[in-house]
Amino acid sequence: MSKGEAQATWGGRFSQRPNSLMQVFGESVSFDMRLAPYDLKCSLGHASMLQKVGLLTEQEFKEIEAGIHELFEEIKNDDFSWKLELEDVHMNLEQALRAKTEAADKLHAGRSRNDQVATDMRLFFKDACFQLKTSLEGSMIALLGLARKYPNLPIPGYTHLQRAQPVTVGHHLLAYIEALGRDHERFSRVVEHANVCPLGSGAIAGTTLPLDREFSAKALGFVDENGHALITPNGMDAVADRDIFLEFASACSTCALHLSRLSEDLILWNSSEFGYINLSDSFTTGSSLMPQKKNPDSFELIRGKTGRIIGNLTNLMITIKGLPLTYNRDLQEDKPPVFDSLDQLSQCLAVVAGCIESASFDEGKCRLSASDPLLLATDLADYLVEAGVPFRKAHHYVGALVALAEEKKLSLPELSDEDAGQVCEFLKADWREVFDLERAFSRREKPGMPGPNQIALRIQFWEGILQA
Repeated sequence: MSKGEAQATWGGRFSQRPNSLMQVFGESVSFDMRLAPYDLKCSLGHASMLQKVGLLTEQEFKEIEAGIHELFEEIKNDDFSWKLELEDVHMNLEQALRAKTEAADKLHAGRSRNDQVATDMRLFFKDACFQLKTSLEGSMIALLGLARKYPNLPIPGYTHLQRAQPVTVGHHLLAYIEALGRDHERFSRVVEHANVCPLGSGAIAGTTLPLDREFSAKALGFVDENGHALITPNGMDAVADRDIFLEFASACSTCALHLSRLSEDLILWNSSEFGYINLSDSFTTGSSLMPQKKNPDSFELIRGKTGRIIGNLTNLMITIKGLPLTYNRDLQEDKPPVFDSLDQLSQCLAVVAGCIESASFDEGKCRLSASDPLLLATDLADYLVEAGVPFRKAHHYVGALVALAEEKKLSLPELSDEDAGQVCEFLKADWREVFDLERAFSRREKPGMPGPNQIALRIQFWEGILQA
C-alpha cells in the first residue's frame, strides 16, 4: 500500500486506510488546534533535550528550531492549513515541520502523544489560570469601586429571602470580593499542581533512550521557586492523570457559582419590587413586545452559563470514572469541557466587571428599606442581654413584642411603654434608641461586621492587594 503524506503516522502496521467516517468521528484537530502554541513549545523543549543527549546534531536542532519558529508565525497569523486526516494538533504540526526539514523525523524519539498532550495541557492550564486570575482581579476591582462609592449605604440583609438585619452596600459587595479572592487562590493552586512535567514518560513506561527529563522540565518552565526541575514520578500516572483537568474545571465551577449568586442578588435588586440598583442600558436588553421592559439579561446569562460550566465538570468526572490505567481514547474528550469552561468564565468575568462599573444605587430606596424597625429586632434582644436577661429569654420577649406590634398594626418602636412593659419588664426608657441605624452600625465595629471603620479597613486591605 502506498503511503501518502496524509497517511496517519501510525499506519505502518495497517493494510487499509482509516474509513472516512472514522476519520471524522475520531478527529480532534477541530478543537485541540488551540493547543498549537503549547505543542510547538513542547517540541522545541524536547528537541533541545535531544540535542543535549546526542540524539540530534547541532545542525538538525537548528533546522527544527527554525521550522518551529516558522510554524509559530503561521499559527499566529492564521496561515496554517489544518488537515482533518491527520487527526490532531500533534500530527498536523509534525507533518508541517517535516515539510520544512527531514530532521523532524527524529523529533518524536523518546516521546509519545500521551506524554506530549499531558505536557501541552499543563502548559495550557498555567496560562489559562493566569488569564482567569487577571479577569478575576478586574471583576474584584469593579466591585471594590462600587463598594468605595457606597461604603455605608444601608440596605437590608436577607436570610431565606426575608429581611433579616441591616447591612451596607459596602459590606455586601465586600462579601463577593472575599469569595472571588478565594477563587483567585484556587487558580493559583491549580497552577502549582500543573507545574510538574510529564514529558519523558512516553506512552506509559518511558524509553530506553538516554533522555534528560530534568533538562526538558527546566526548558519548559516546570521548576520550583529555586529553579529546580519538577517532574512526574510515575509514567503511568503521568499519562493517565486528569486531576488537573478536574481541579481546573472545579475552580471554574466554584467561581461561576459565586458569579451566579452575585447575579441573582443584582437581578433581585434591579427588579421593581426592590429597586435598589440601576443597571446601564449597555448591559441590559428590551422586549420584542413590551416597550417598557429593561431586562438584566447580562446577569441572567451568567446564571445560565454557570449551569454549563458545572456541566463541564460533571462531563469530565463521568468520562474519567470508569477508565483503567493508563491512556484510553475516551480522554480525547477531556479538552472541550476545559476549553469551554475557560471561554465561558472569561466572558462572565468580563461582563460582571462591565456591569458593575456602570451600575449605581438608588440611595433613597435603599435607606427606606433599611429603615424597617424589624431589621433591628435582634439588636433589641442584645439590648436585653446587656441588661442581664439570658439570650433565650430575651429572644422570646422580643418575639412576643413583634407579635404584639403586628396585632396592633404598629411598628415595633411605636408600641407604647405600657404595652411593651406588659410583655417585657426589663425594657428601660431608652429602649427605642436601639432602632437608630447609625447606632446599630457604630456598635458593629468588630472584624467581619458592617461598622463604618471595619468597612473602610477591609476596602483598604483589598486596595492594597489589588493595587486599585
